[in-house]
Amino acid sequence: MHLDQIVPVLQLSIGPVILISGIGLVLLSMTNRFGRVIDRTRIMADMKRSDDEQIAECAAKQIGILIIRARLMRHAIALTSVSILFAAILIITLFILALIHFEAAFLIFIIFTLCIVSLIAGLVFFIKDINLSLSALKLEIGAGDK
Repeated sequence: MHLDQIVPVLQLSIGPVILISGIGLVLLSMTNRFGRVIDRTRIMADMKRSDDEQIAECAAKQIGILIIRARLMRHAIALTSVSILFAAILIITLFILALIHFEAAFLIFIIFTLCIVSLIAGLVFFIKDINLSLSALKLEIGAGDK
């Protein structure tokens, strides 16, 4: 394979590389959010051990919500990571197909679709976590009023 044949393949693979970069930033924000959920759960676990029954009860409710949020974030992170994996597989597939001079547009389409579907599913879990975080906030605000 000559250089003039490799350049178009490199140009074609730039899109998935940019996709990996963008998804990586989303993944970074997800892992940061996951870390905050874990830290908040530890704080609530300490509050649950409080002698004040009302504080302990509120903390227990919040821990329940935080556990659900942690699961949602775990799913979001896993699906987003799978999306990056599919983008990497897409790049490798493009190079291999170019190397062996094989046309497989449908295979490329399937891998790209799996990449985007995984990303969308991860973002859906991320949005669910954001919505659920408001429930914990409402509990905390309600506990402060009493």
